[in-house]
Amino acid sequence: MATRRQNESKFPHWIDLPDQGRLYWRDVRSRSGKIVRYIKIVDVAETTREFRQEVYDARGELIEIHEKFPIDRGHQRVKKE
Repeated sequence: MATRRQNESKFPHWIDLPDQGRLYWRDVRSRSGKIVRYIKIVDVAETTREFRQEVYDARGELIEIHEKFPIDRGHQRVKKE
């Protein structure tokens, strides 16, 4: 389990949630020009509740979601490229 300081150093963006947890995210540009957003949702103790990737095309439209935690559901297409 990561601490709040560790999460803040890995994820440059976050918002506090109404249940006192946090939603962290960071964006990474792929070689193909897509943006991959890594999203981590934690509870008040910084225990991970959810982790997923969202893939956006060059226009910023969501095209794919990959839920990784608590259950790895694999890649799910949202929109055709």
